Amino acid sequence: MLVDAHAHIFPQVRGLIGAGPTRSLGYGRIAIGAEETQLFPPYGEKTVFTPEMLVANLDWAGVERAVLLQGTFYGECNQYVLEALERYPERLIGAACFDPWTPRSRAQFGRIVAHPGFRALKLECSEATGLCGLHPEAKLDAPELEWLWEEVEKVGWTLVLDLGAVGSRSYQTNAVRAIAQARPKLRIVIAHLGQPRPQVEDDLKLWRLWIEQIDLGRMPNVYFDTASLPAYVPGEDFPYPTTARYLRQAINRIGPAKVLWGTDQPGLLSHLNYTQLVKLAQLHTQFLSAREREMVLGGNALKVYGSHA
Repeated sequence: MLVDAHAHIFPQVRGLIGAGPTRSLGYGRIAIGAEETQLFPPYGEKTVFTPEMLVANLDWAGVERAVLLQGTFYGECNQYVLEALERYPERLIGAACFDPWTPRSRAQFGRIVAHPGFRALKLECSEATGLCGLHPEAKLDAPELEWLWEEVEKVGWTLVLDLGAVGSRSYQTNAVRAIAQARPKLRIVIAHLGQPRPQVEDDLKLWRLWIEQIDLGRMPNVYFDTASLPAYVPGEDFPYPTTARYLRQAINRIGPAKVLWGTDQPGLLSHLNYTQLVKLAQLHTQFLSAREREMVLGGNALKVYGSHA
Protein backbone atom coordinates (compact mmCIF):
# COMPACT_ATOMS: atom_id res chain seq x y z
CA MET A 1 0.00 0.00 0.00
CA LEU A 2 1.27 3.46 -0.97
CA VAL A 3 0.44 6.33 1.39
CA ASP A 4 1.46 9.91 0.67
CA ALA A 5 2.22 11.28 4.14
CA HIS A 6 2.38 14.94 3.08
CA ALA A 7 -0.23 16.50 0.79
CA HIS A 8 -2.34 19.66 0.69
CA ILE A 9 -5.77 20.76 -0.45
CA PHE A 10 -7.20 24.28 -0.41
CA PRO A 11 -10.19 26.15 -1.89
CA GLN A 12 -7.91 29.12 -2.50
CA VAL A 13 -4.51 30.36 -1.34
CA ARG A 14 -5.18 32.84 1.44
CA GLY A 15 -2.38 32.75 3.97
CA LEU A 16 0.06 34.99 5.78
CA ILE A 17 3.82 34.58 6.18
CA GLY A 18 6.69 36.86 7.14
CA ALA A 19 6.99 38.18 3.58
CA GLY A 20 3.33 39.19 3.58
CA PRO A 21 -0.06 37.76 2.60
CA THR A 22 -0.37 34.95 0.06
CA ARG A 23 -3.26 34.73 -2.39
CA SER A 24 -4.39 32.88 -5.50
CA LEU A 25 -3.93 34.59 -8.85
CA GLY A 26 -5.15 31.86 -11.19
CA TYR A 27 -3.66 29.16 -13.42
CA GLY A 28 -1.41 27.88 -10.64
CA ARG A 29 0.10 31.27 -9.86
CA ILE A 30 0.06 32.96 -6.46
CA ALA A 31 1.16 36.24 -4.93
CA ILE A 32 3.51 36.29 -1.94
CA GLY A 33 3.53 39.82 -0.64
CA ALA A 34 4.45 41.96 -3.66
CA GLU A 35 5.97 39.04 -5.59
CA GLU A 36 4.31 36.52 -7.92
CA THR A 37 5.32 32.90 -8.53
CA GLN A 38 4.12 29.75 -10.30
CA LEU A 39 3.17 27.49 -7.40
CA PHE A 40 2.15 24.51 -9.53
CA PRO A 41 1.25 23.84 -13.20
CA PRO A 42 -1.72 25.74 -14.70
CA TYR A 43 -4.26 22.96 -14.26
CA GLY A 44 -7.26 25.28 -14.26
CA GLU A 45 -8.46 28.84 -14.33
CA LYS A 46 -8.32 29.11 -10.54
CA THR A 47 -5.35 28.37 -8.30
CA VAL A 48 -7.05 25.73 -6.18
CA PHE A 49 -6.32 22.13 -5.25
CA THR A 50 -9.54 20.37 -4.35
CA PRO A 51 -10.04 16.99 -2.68
CA GLU A 52 -11.27 15.70 -6.04
CA MET A 53 -8.05 16.81 -7.74
CA LEU A 54 -6.00 15.13 -5.04
CA VAL A 55 -7.95 11.86 -5.14
CA ALA A 56 -7.74 11.82 -8.94
CA ASN A 57 -3.97 12.07 -8.61
CA LEU A 58 -3.96 9.24 -6.06
CA ASP A 59 -6.01 7.05 -8.42
CA TRP A 60 -3.80 7.90 -11.39
CA ALA A 61 -0.60 6.93 -9.57
CA GLY A 62 -1.97 3.96 -7.63
CA VAL A 63 -1.65 5.59 -4.21
CA GLU A 64 -4.14 4.33 -1.64
CA ARG A 65 -4.24 7.18 0.86
CA ALA A 66 -2.89 10.64 1.65
CA VAL A 67 -2.36 12.70 4.79
CA LEU A 68 -3.69 16.25 4.50
CA LEU A 69 -1.48 18.88 6.13
CA GLN A 70 -2.09 22.60 6.41
CA GLY A 71 -0.10 25.68 7.24
CA THR A 72 0.15 29.45 7.20
CA PHE A 73 1.44 29.51 3.63
CA TYR A 74 -1.76 28.21 2.01
CA GLY A 75 -3.95 29.51 4.83
CA GLU A 76 -6.02 27.76 7.46
CA CYS A 77 -8.80 25.63 5.98
CA ASN A 78 -9.79 23.31 8.82
CA GLN A 79 -13.45 23.13 7.83
CA TYR A 80 -12.57 22.45 4.21
CA VAL A 81 -10.33 19.55 5.28
CA LEU A 82 -13.01 18.15 7.61
CA GLU A 83 -15.51 18.14 4.75
CA ALA A 84 -12.98 16.31 2.57
CA LEU A 85 -12.45 13.70 5.29
CA GLU A 86 -16.20 13.11 5.42
CA ARG A 87 -16.38 12.62 1.63
CA TYR A 88 -13.31 10.37 1.38
CA PRO A 89 -12.93 8.60 4.75
CA GLU A 90 -11.07 5.65 3.25
CA ARG A 91 -8.64 7.77 1.26
CA LEU A 92 -7.72 10.78 3.40
CA ILE A 93 -6.29 11.40 6.86
CA GLY A 94 -6.36 14.97 8.14
CA ALA A 95 -4.30 17.29 10.32
CA ALA A 96 -5.62 20.48 11.88
CA CYS A 97 -3.98 23.87 11.37
CA PHE A 98 -3.30 25.95 14.47
CA ASP A 99 -1.26 28.95 15.65
CA PRO A 100 -0.47 28.57 19.38
CA TRP A 101 1.08 32.05 19.60
CA THR A 102 -2.14 33.96 18.96
CA PRO A 103 -4.40 35.35 21.70
CA ARG A 104 -6.96 32.87 23.11
CA SER A 105 -5.18 30.02 21.36
CA ARG A 106 -6.09 27.51 24.07
CA ALA A 107 -9.81 28.14 23.59
CA GLN A 108 -9.36 27.87 19.83
CA PHE A 109 -7.61 24.53 20.20
CA GLY A 110 -10.48 23.29 22.34
CA ARG A 111 -12.91 24.10 19.53
CA ILE A 112 -10.72 22.28 17.00
CA VAL A 113 -10.47 19.15 19.13
CA ALA A 114 -14.25 19.14 19.63
CA HIS A 115 -14.72 18.25 15.94
CA PRO A 116 -14.08 14.55 15.26
CA GLY A 117 -12.08 13.67 12.19
CA PHE A 118 -8.60 15.08 12.67
CA ARG A 119 -5.76 12.70 13.48
CA ALA A 120 -2.91 15.19 13.79
CA LEU A 121 -1.87 18.76 14.47
CA LYS A 122 0.41 20.56 12.01
CA LEU A 123 2.60 23.48 13.06
CA GLU A 124 4.36 25.05 10.10
CA CYS A 125 7.15 26.65 12.09
CA SER A 126 9.37 27.61 9.16
CA GLU A 127 10.85 31.08 9.38
CA ALA A 128 10.41 31.59 5.63
CA THR A 129 6.85 30.30 5.17
CA GLY A 130 5.47 29.67 8.62
CA LEU A 131 4.87 30.69 12.19
CA CYS A 132 8.40 31.73 13.12
CA GLY A 133 8.23 34.34 10.38
CA LEU A 134 5.12 35.77 12.03
CA HIS A 135 6.31 35.30 15.62
CA PRO A 136 10.11 35.84 15.62
CA GLU A 137 10.50 34.98 19.30
CA ALA A 138 8.50 31.73 19.11
CA LYS A 139 10.06 28.84 21.01
CA LEU A 140 8.59 25.35 20.88
CA ASP A 141 9.97 24.50 24.33
CA ALA A 142 8.58 27.61 26.00
CA PRO A 143 6.71 26.84 29.26
CA GLU A 144 3.55 28.50 27.94
CA LEU A 145 3.21 25.75 25.31
CA GLU A 146 3.44 22.79 27.67
CA TRP A 147 -0.35 22.60 27.80
CA LEU A 148 -0.48 22.06 24.04
CA TRP A 149 1.87 19.08 23.97
CA GLU A 150 -0.05 17.59 26.89
CA GLU A 151 -3.37 17.98 25.08
CA VAL A 152 -2.10 16.59 21.76
CA GLU A 153 -0.69 13.58 23.59
CA LYS A 154 -3.91 13.13 25.56
CA VAL A 155 -6.17 13.04 22.48
CA GLY A 156 -3.78 10.65 20.72
CA TRP A 157 -2.96 12.92 17.79
CA THR A 158 0.33 13.04 15.92
CA LEU A 159 2.28 16.31 16.01
CA VAL A 160 3.70 17.38 12.63
CA LEU A 161 6.41 20.04 12.58
CA ASP A 162 7.89 21.88 9.63
CA LEU A 163 11.09 23.24 11.20
CA GLY A 164 12.25 25.14 8.14
CA ALA A 165 15.72 25.62 6.75
CA VAL A 166 18.81 24.26 8.48
CA GLY A 167 20.29 26.91 10.77
CA SER A 168 17.23 29.18 10.76
CA ARG A 169 15.42 30.35 13.92
CA SER A 170 12.76 27.72 13.38
CA TYR A 171 15.26 24.84 13.26
CA GLN A 172 14.70 24.04 16.93
CA THR A 173 16.15 20.56 17.28
CA ASN A 174 16.83 20.81 21.01
CA ALA A 175 13.29 21.97 21.69
CA VAL A 176 11.81 19.01 19.80
CA ARG A 177 14.10 16.66 21.70
CA ALA A 178 12.86 18.09 25.00
CA ILE A 179 9.20 17.71 23.95
CA ALA A 180 9.74 14.13 22.77
CA GLN A 181 11.49 13.19 25.99
CA ALA A 182 8.84 14.76 28.20
CA ARG A 183 5.95 13.26 26.19
CA PRO A 184 7.01 9.72 25.21
CA LYS A 185 3.51 8.81 23.99
CA LEU A 186 3.38 11.83 21.65
CA ARG A 187 4.24 10.84 18.08
CA ILE A 188 6.19 13.60 16.31
CA VAL A 189 6.80 13.83 12.56
CA ILE A 190 9.37 16.32 11.25
CA ALA A 191 8.59 17.30 7.66
CA HIS A 192 10.92 17.44 4.65
CA LEU A 193 13.58 15.13 6.14
CA GLY A 194 15.00 18.18 7.92
CA GLN A 195 15.56 19.99 4.58
CA PRO A 196 18.94 18.69 3.36
CA ARG A 197 20.38 20.47 0.35
CA PRO A 198 23.79 20.92 -1.33
CA GLN A 199 24.38 24.33 0.32
CA VAL A 200 23.94 22.67 3.71
CA GLU A 201 26.18 19.76 2.81
CA ASP A 202 28.94 22.17 1.76
CA ASP A 203 28.88 23.93 5.15
CA LEU A 204 30.29 21.69 7.90
CA LYS A 205 28.43 23.54 10.67
CA LEU A 206 25.07 23.34 8.90
CA TRP A 207 25.60 19.71 7.93
CA ARG A 208 26.21 18.84 11.57
CA LEU A 209 22.94 20.58 12.44
CA TRP A 210 21.12 18.44 9.87
CA ILE A 211 22.70 15.25 11.22
CA GLU A 212 21.79 16.30 14.76
CA GLN A 213 18.17 16.75 13.72
CA ILE A 214 18.02 13.47 11.81
CA ASP A 215 19.34 11.71 14.89
CA LEU A 216 16.16 12.71 16.70
CA GLY A 217 14.71 9.78 14.77
CA ARG A 218 16.61 7.46 17.11
CA MET A 219 14.08 8.43 19.76
CA PRO A 220 11.13 6.01 19.79
CA ASN A 221 8.48 8.66 19.09
CA VAL A 222 10.15 10.84 16.41
CA TYR A 223 9.74 10.29 12.66
CA PHE A 224 10.49 12.14 9.40
CA ASP A 225 8.61 12.55 6.14
CA THR A 226 10.38 13.00 2.81
CA ALA A 227 8.22 15.75 1.26
CA SER A 228 9.73 18.20 -1.27
CA LEU A 229 13.21 16.68 -1.50
CA PRO A 230 13.58 17.25 -5.29
CA ALA A 231 12.89 20.96 -4.76
CA TYR A 232 16.06 21.25 -2.66
CA VAL A 233 18.36 20.29 -5.57
CA PRO A 234 17.29 22.70 -8.36
CA GLY A 235 20.31 21.83 -10.49
CA GLU A 236 19.25 18.21 -10.89
CA ASP A 237 16.61 16.33 -12.83
CA PHE A 238 15.09 12.86 -12.62
CA PRO A 239 16.20 10.59 -10.96
CA TYR A 240 17.64 13.15 -8.48
CA PRO A 241 20.69 11.21 -7.26
CA THR A 242 21.52 13.73 -4.53
CA THR A 243 18.15 13.36 -2.82
CA ALA A 244 18.50 9.58 -3.08
CA ARG A 245 21.79 9.89 -1.22
CA TYR A 246 20.28 12.11 1.49
CA LEU A 247 17.45 9.63 1.99
CA ARG A 248 19.86 6.73 2.25
CA GLN A 249 22.05 8.60 4.75
CA ALA A 250 19.03 9.33 6.93
CA ILE A 251 17.74 5.76 6.83
CA ASN A 252 21.21 4.40 7.61
CA ARG A 253 21.23 6.56 10.77
CA ILE A 254 17.68 6.04 12.07
CA GLY A 255 16.33 3.00 10.22
CA PRO A 256 13.50 2.52 7.70
CA ALA A 257 10.83 2.35 10.41
CA LYS A 258 11.25 6.08 11.09
CA VAL A 259 10.80 7.49 7.57
CA LEU A 260 7.49 8.23 5.81
CA TRP A 261 7.28 8.87 2.07
CA GLY A 262 5.53 12.14 1.22
CA THR A 263 5.41 14.50 -1.74
CA ASP A 264 4.09 17.95 -0.69
CA GLN A 265 1.71 18.01 -3.64
CA PRO A 266 0.53 20.18 -5.29
CA GLY A 267 3.64 22.35 -4.87
CA LEU A 268 6.07 19.65 -5.98
CA LEU A 269 4.01 19.01 -9.13
CA SER A 270 5.89 21.93 -10.69
CA HIS A 271 8.95 19.63 -10.66
CA LEU A 272 7.44 16.22 -11.47
CA ASN A 273 3.97 14.87 -12.13
CA TYR A 274 2.48 12.54 -9.54
CA THR A 275 3.23 9.26 -11.30
CA GLN A 276 6.85 10.38 -11.63
CA LEU A 277 6.98 11.18 -7.92
CA VAL A 278 5.79 7.66 -7.13
CA LYS A 279 8.36 6.16 -9.50
CA LEU A 280 11.06 8.30 -7.88
CA ALA A 281 10.13 7.03 -4.42
CA GLN A 282 10.30 3.45 -5.65
CA LEU A 283 13.71 4.03 -7.24
CA HIS A 284 15.10 5.74 -4.15
CA THR A 285 14.07 2.86 -1.87
CA GLN A 286 15.45 0.01 -4.00
CA PHE A 287 18.34 -0.46 -1.57
CA LEU A 288 15.86 -1.60 1.09
CA SER A 289 14.32 -5.03 1.52
CA ALA A 290 10.76 -5.56 0.26
CA ARG A 291 9.41 -5.30 3.80
CA GLU A 292 11.39 -2.12 4.51
CA ARG A 293 10.17 -0.50 1.30
CA GLU A 294 6.58 -1.26 2.29
CA MET A 295 7.20 0.47 5.61
CA VAL A 296 8.65 3.65 4.08
CA LEU A 297 6.13 3.88 1.22
CA GLY A 298 3.02 3.39 3.32
CA GLY A 299 3.17 1.19 6.38
CA ASN A 300 4.88 3.74 8.59
CA ALA A 301 2.31 6.43 7.75
CA LEU A 302 -0.55 4.12 8.70
CA LYS A 303 1.19 3.32 11.96
CA VAL A 304 1.95 6.95 12.81
CA TYR A 305 -1.36 8.51 11.75
CA GLY A 306 -3.71 5.58 12.20
CA SER A 307 -5.34 3.52 9.48
CA HIS A 308 -8.69 5.30 9.74
CA ALA A 309 -9.45 8.99 9.34
